[in-house]
Parts: sequence; structure tokens; C-alpha cells
Amino acid sequence: MDAAATTITPETFSFISLFLRADWVVKGVMIGLGLASLWSWTVIVDKLARFTVLNRQADRFEGEVSSGRSLEDIAQEAGERPKHALPRMLQGALREWRDARAKGLTTDTQAAFLVQRIDRVLDTTIAREALRVEDGLGSLAIVATASPFVGLFGTVWGIMHSFQAIAIQKNTNLAVVAPNIAEALFATAIGLIAAIPAYIAYNKFSTDASRYTARLEGFADDLSTAIQRRIAERS
Repeated sequence: MDAAATTITPETFSFISLFLRADWVVKGVMIGLGLASLWSWTVIVDKLARFTVLNRQADRFEGEVSSGRSLEDIAQEAGERPKHALPRMLQGALREWRDARAKGLTTDTQAAFLVQRIDRVLDTTIAREALRVEDGLGSLAIVATASPFVGLFGTVWGIMHSFQAIAIQKNTNLAVVAPNIAEALFATAIGLIAAIPAYIAYNKFSTDASRYTARLEGFADDLSTAIQRRIAERS
């Protein structure tokens, strides 16, 4: 490419032009980063919707529990297989309570075993729900940490390609150097575009997951206290 034959215009540095002129390795990096960004945004939208629904349902169910109504009535209204964790926890605790009451709670040891069984049921539900709400956060972490380095690899490769063009043409004119360097830097830009939202979303949703898990644990403590109160009243 002769410098005289090269004309640099604003269109030369458009995103489409930079991608089309890029080396096949840099193109592969750009495509990979674009797909990673698309996947991370899919996870972000899904998590936003999921946490909004989960917290809204938790608010409504906790309101029903604190209304003073019978726990048995609330558990029955939730249906046989509720999707939300809180009614599942309530039904599991009441199921253990009914089984123990049917067999008879005659000693303090039996009451202690009942409380332990209820705690295990609640802890199992919390653990499963925590895994479910954290699903997808690993993908965000990978995109957030790996994308800048992948983009940097594309930049280094593109700059090496630029130096190769300079050596072949023996011309350091800006018309020769600038487009290739722009293509290389564009790969880094795409890497940052993919990484920054994923990093912010990962931190936000990790905090949201921890808060939601803490909310389940608080509800479990309240249930355990309620069962212990029933046991004390029967003593």
C-alpha cells in the first residue's frame, strides 16, 4: 500500500471499517468478545428480573405470615409445590411438626430432635435456593476478568501486524500506521465494553444474592422460634 494511494477519512475509523479491515485473529477476538458481552447482558437482564420477582414475592409472603393468620392456612394457600423458597420452608417446618405431634412429644429429647430436624430441612432449602440465585454469576465473573486480557491480546497482535506492515512497506507514514493501530486498540475497547458491565453486575448481584440468602436465614430463625414456642406451650 502506497502512502499516496491511501486516504484517511472519518469513515476509515468507523467500527464497521475497523472490523472489516482487521486481521483474522483480531476479528476472532472481536467476535468472541462480542458474544461474551451478549451473554453477560443476557445474564444481567435475567438476574434483574429474577431478583425483582423473588423479593416482591418474599415481601408479600412475609406480610401474610406477620398478619397473625394461622401458619397452616398460609401454607395451604401456597399450594402443594410452591416455587418460592419461603412457602416451601414453611411447609417443610410444619410437616415435621405434624409428624412429631402425631407420634407424640413426651420428652425434652424428642422436642430437641424435632427442632434439629426442622433446622436441617430449612438449611437444605436455603442452600438449594442460594445455589439457584447464584447461577450465572460465574459467567459474569469470567467475562469481567478475562475480557480485558483477551482484548489486550488482540491489541498486541494488531500492533505486531502494524509493525509487520511498516517493515514490508518501509514506510512509517501515518496513513500506513494509523488504521492498523486503530484496529488493535479497538479490540481493547471491545474487551472493556464487555468487562465493565459484567464486573459491575457481578458485584451487584453477589450482594443481592447474599442479602436474599440472609433473608431466608432470618425467616428460618423465625420459623424455628415459632415451632419452639408451640413445643413449650404443649409442655
